[in-house]
Amino acid sequence: MRILGIDPGLHLTGYALLTLHPRGPALEEAGVLRIGTKDPLPNRLHQLHLQMSQLLIEFPCDHMAVEQLYAHYKHPRTAILMGHARGAILLAAAQANIPITSLSSTLVKKMVTGNGHATKRQIQLAVTALYHLARPPSPPDVADAIAIAWTLAAKLQRHR
Repeated sequence: MRILGIDPGLHLTGYALLTLHPRGPALEEAGVLRIGTKDPLPNRLHQLHLQMSQLLIEFPCDHMAVEQLYAHYKHPRTAILMGHARGAILLAAAQANIPITSLSSTLVKKMVTGNGHATKRQIQLAVTALYHLARPPSPPDVADAIAIAWTLAAKLQRHR
């Protein structure tokens, strides 16, 4: 089984592809989709959808894990914009008939670091240790996507 983890964003969207093995999930690929910041929102969403659709062709998967949307009362506009980006990503997955699991950021952080309020740097270091990487994934969106995919993999392996 192959799991694609997605950390949605309107500028940077992190992704990571894991393959489940009896000894644990193996990291196959990770990176970031980059969306222009100067284009109007509809154009950026179109770019994101196209790039996500292409990613799903390039890296076929059996399941997708996406970070759940959360709203902070001090930044409601950010939550609304992230909802748009997440919608473009979910649409691409639905069009490819890929099952989607939404995971809260606190669950992902707790599963990967033991602390539901871990910093981006702590996630980067935890993922580096999990996969014996030479250096922390950068930008942090890549590490977040790896952590998201790893969390779903851990949950699925627990239920086997």
